[in-house]
Amino acid sequence: MSLALYRLLLRLGLPFAALRRWWRLRGGQDRKTDWRELFGRYSSRSLSDVVWLHVPSAASAIPACALARALRAEYPGCGILLTASTIAGRDALRRVCGDELPSAYLPYDLPGAVRRFLAHFRPRLGILAEVEICPTLLAACRRRGIPVMLANARLSRRLARGYARFAPISRPAFASLAAACASDRASLRRLRLLGVRPVIESGDIAFDAPSDPAQVEEGRALMAALRGRKALLLAGTSEGEEQQLLDALERDDGTLVIIVPRDSDRFDAVAGLAAERGMGVARRSRGEAPHVGRRVLLGDTEGELPFYYALSTIAVIGGSFSPPGGPGVVAACAAGVPAIIGPYMEAFDEATQAALTAKAAIRVDNAVEAINVARNLLELREWSERMTLAGMRLCAAHQGATARHLELCRRLLS
Repeated sequence: MSLALYRLLLRLGLPFAALRRWWRLRGGQDRKTDWRELFGRYSSRSLSDVVWLHVPSAASAIPACALARALRAEYPGCGILLTASTIAGRDALRRVCGDELPSAYLPYDLPGAVRRFLAHFRPRLGILAEVEICPTLLAACRRRGIPVMLANARLSRRLARGYARFAPISRPAFASLAAACASDRASLRRLRLLGVRPVIESGDIAFDAPSDPAQVEEGRALMAALRGRKALLLAGTSEGEEQQLLDALERDDGTLVIIVPRDSDRFDAVAGLAAERGMGVARRSRGEAPHVGRRVLLGDTEGELPFYYALSTIAVIGGSFSPPGGPGVVAACAAGVPAIIGPYMEAFDEATQAALTAKAAIRVDNAVEAINVARNLLELREWSERMTLAGMRLCAAHQGATARHLELCRRLLS
């Protein structure tokens, strides 16, 4: 597939993508502004010589904001711009960073929209917080002499094979990158095979990224208000997993079950699944408290994982019970919460293996086994405390990724 064919297919699919985005944005106070930004039309004032940091998903908002703050401290006179691809990502940026740093939507990867975006913000350096390649944008940056680097790059075997399948498009795009920071050794090898040069193994910024202290304090305050009631977090669950996990939780032992679905489109559906099983549901977005009679707290907000982890005693990592895998164990380890993971964690092989080796996490085969192990951990305090300590030691031993990212940014900015 050539770049011209890629752009043609993108144009053909644009009406459907735009309609879906309009439906998601309907009724929002800034709907019209968001809609224009998707086509590279910005109402904010134009900028110059900014460091532009792109966050493809909500999951990368916390480490990306940590890197943005470190860059601002290193270069106090330099502007920082954050962009997002999705509504969830933009909401997470607003929640994590507030109004501290300006944010916008990255436009569709079309020549006109890309040209308007680069003319409006005139970035001095681009940083992509995940491996999400936009061929048109990267080609335009290369023509304008704007270096773009991958940060905290994690590339699974499955995703690498997908990019290799479309080599005529992906290889020139990867070759356009000025550099990459790989979060693990396997990702480093895969990025090099796809044509990225240079690549360094930086480690994962998530080990360095501090949790939002306000969210942590709020979570701990709610935990204290529960008066000894234990909480089991089902973090980043995907479709099909909630049914399995809720069925395994049929017996009510008084534990508060916190469910945080990965996809915001499914909040209402998950609330319905819990209600069908006779479980009282409190919804975080409505400010409902999980008092007695409400067995489930639905985490239907974006960018609040620090709050949910601070409230939790044990975490089951959702997404890990079906391909392609879960969101990783670093957040749980950093929060001092013992983690239980399923068999599918390919995208996070090295971090997962490190947590398993350190005995900060336990791997199980299915959802039923996960709930059984979680119940045992809730009863055996010494076991869970050992896992908590192991996770915090693991995080302390793997810090330093932010400093390595900053060193590469210095080289590119110079």
